[in-house]
Amino acid sequence: MTAPAAIPSPSDSVLHLGPLPLHLYGLILAIAVIVAARVAERRWVRRGHAAKDFSDLVVWIVIGGVVGARLYHVVSDYQLFRGQWLDAFKIWQGGLSIWGAVLGGAVVVVVLARRRHLDLGDLVDSIAPALVLAQAIGRWGNWANQELYGRPSGLPWAVEIDVAHRPAAYANVATFQPTFLYESLWCLAVFAVLIAVERRVRLMKGQLLALYLMLYTAGRFVFENMRVDPAHRIGPLRLNAWVCIVTFVAASVWFLWLRRHGTPAVPVATEDAGPEPEPAGP
Repeated sequence: MTAPAAIPSPSDSVLHLGPLPLHLYGLILAIAVIVAARVAERRWVRRGHAAKDFSDLVVWIVIGGVVGARLYHVVSDYQLFRGQWLDAFKIWQGGLSIWGAVLGGAVVVVVLARRRHLDLGDLVDSIAPALVLAQAIGRWGNWANQELYGRPSGLPWAVEIDVAHRPAAYANVATFQPTFLYESLWCLAVFAVLIAVERRVRLMKGQLLALYLMLYTAGRFVFENMRVDPAHRIGPLRLNAWVCIVTFVAASVWFLWLRRHGTPAVPVATEDAGPEPEPAGP
């Protein structure tokens, strides 16, 4: 099965700069982190805080996110590492879970915000849109590694996958649904919605993060059920699909709770403040 036109995958995920090998996966993730850090810092400053307060956190947040992302993947897909546990450290081969990244980064943010007496609500709301923007960029690392694609497809935008990267059941299929592309576009849409809502609706601190979790998991649930890579299942659904459901429900409840019990967010300083935002929810 081949598509008349398809997205080609790189035959080699390593760029060789003389004797120095540069993994595309790592390069793309590095770009995503740099962009996210810059966007989050600007948003933090626009809320009236010092840039240095945020820049002092960035490295620790990234470390927490990477460690959490890898641990989640290794624990949830432990069978891939049985008998070869040293492979758990080969992060350039892929296998960084967004759920682990969010949890690991969140732990660091909460701990450091309390120790340094920073405004936690402003901090998470500064990070949320930057995080989903980083996800939009980072998903292209899965394209570079030829991983996390969907079911066989003959669509013009299907992605070509080499034989070495196909599941045994699809050894004779060349093109698949590019779920990495779908998720990347969805993350860009979520980023745009978060920015638009923030400018037009009077939110409570933390609601923007809750809205990010709600929107992202809604799309991720769909893409997760399109994928064909091996994954643990609980009943009819993949493990990460259940994580999406639980996270969506929890974030929705949190969003509504914050509406009644939260602290009003300070309007973000922009060149064009626009009309006075209206309250969110009932």
